[in-house]
Amino acid sequence: MTIDTLTDTVDATDTVDAAAGNSLDTTDAKPVGPVRFGRPRATAKPKRKLLPAPKKRPPVVRDGRWWTGIAVFTISALMMGFVIHVALLSAGQHYRDQLIAYGELRTGLAEAETPVGPLDVNGEIVAPGTPVALITSDAIGLNEVVLEGSSSAVLRSGPGHRRDTVMPGQAGTSVILGRQLGYGGPFSRLHRLAPGNELTITTGQTVAKYKVFGIRRTGDPLPAPLRAGQGRLELLTADGLPLYASGVLHIDAELITPVQETPARALATAALPAPERAMGQDPSGWFIGFFYAVFFLAAGLGTWWLWTTWGRRQAWVVGLPIMIFLGVLVCDQVMDALPNLI
Repeated sequence: MTIDTLTDTVDATDTVDAAAGNSLDTTDAKPVGPVRFGRPRATAKPKRKLLPAPKKRPPVVRDGRWWTGIAVFTISALMMGFVIHVALLSAGQHYRDQLIAYGELRTGLAEAETPVGPLDVNGEIVAPGTPVALITSDAIGLNEVVLEGSSSAVLRSGPGHRRDTVMPGQAGTSVILGRQLGYGGPFSRLHRLAPGNELTITTGQTVAKYKVFGIRRTGDPLPAPLRAGQGRLELLTADGLPLYASGVLHIDAELITPVQETPARALATAALPAPERAMGQDPSGWFIGFFYAVFFLAAGLGTWWLWTTWGRRQAWVVGLPIMIFLGVLVCDQVMDALPNLI
């Protein structure tokens, strides 16, 4: 085969391949635009959204069972909050009030202005809540400032002296009431006292000492009547399970130190208001507590509204402190309406 023949064969093959290539590329071929020289144009980037669009949630249908569950949960939470307040949070209030009362009593003893009878140094009736004595007992670790009066409001701050009885250390029976559980439970260990244990009470007159001789409950026989010139102390608190009192616990003790001068009484036993007697209740506490409960409910609804419109975290930050504050107010008022020794 000559060189010319090979050359003609190669040229024919290239021509066929070129024709076949052109026929295959026609489907993918793109028109070529005019070629531009210079700096290339910057292509526009799509704008990014800062926050995704909120997703539309389908409406949730609440049936009667759901609302019943919410109601039961709310009532259970309120009851649990009440128990926590009575057993724990109220102890902080009691501790604060005792610190203040101790300072007032110490100042009054130093200035000889602590009341030793129903009238103060100005000849006026001693105001309820005024510190009048300090009671201690090593047997049960008792160390409390005693206040004048025995209503629920007074017994928040500590044991209270019943106003129709004499002051400790004087001739006659002095009665002091204290709570079993709420607000620090100053008399929570009173049932551990045994005959022979001593109690010490510091007043504006003297440091009186008493020796326990009897422990009695509701229905037990009363101790023998006092003879003239003798002194006696009676401590009262709730008996039975905490928050479920079955009666009143009485601790009787006799005065073993000299009897002090006894001023005339200004309030007879028959004139003592019912809320200041053992297991006395203040009905007005329910009335005031109802209005606080309305505000508490309004705060709950407001927190729920913030939850759905503002956000969960924001709702808790704003609503939770308000609801706690109103809840404490409701519990305080309910405690006034309950028996004063609980």
